[in-house]
Amino acid sequence: MIGFLLRLFRPSSRRPRRPFPAPALPRTEPGKPRPAAPQLRAGQVLEGRCHVIDGDTIVIAGTHIRLAGIDAPELDQPYGQKAKFAMIALCKGQTVRAILTEGMTYERVVAKCLLPDGTDLSAALVAQGLALDWARFSGGSYRHLEPDGVRKKLWRVDAKHKGRLKMEASQTRG
Repeated sequence: MIGFLLRLFRPSSRRPRRPFPAPALPRTEPGKPRPAAPQLRAGQVLEGRCHVIDGDTIVIAGTHIRLAGIDAPELDQPYGQKAKFAMIALCKGQTVRAILTEGMTYERVVAKCLLPDGTDLSAALVAQGLALDWARFSGGSYRHLEPDGVRKKLWRVDAKHKGRLKMEASQTRG
């Protein structure tokens, strides 16, 4: 009995499992630089299954993409998790088409993202009341889709747009 208990509570020699596999990086010989990432430009199209990071960020083929013209709450803010799961529900099992626009924000390209049936992911998230139109970048093209009272519900996002909320550099987007 004592032997069983000692084996049961013995420290494990196995390493803890990682929740997700680490991305594979191209191997290079020591002392040689890694190959440069392909240059992305406005108008270029990326297409494929996506991985959702948060309500307004997805990854297609290793490229982080910021949805153009909208702003969703951060994951640690009210409705942030709900926005992420709404984006997952929209994209699940779908091929997403990202049409790149000008600019980059925090190591992400900006793109208009569409589903095969033509659904604009930005418009869908705004219509669900889980993201706001960011007129500075969209020209107000999604504002008409915002449900009544959503700016009060997503007050932190709205305050950020108006410059009334001091955010850490890791939380600001543009």
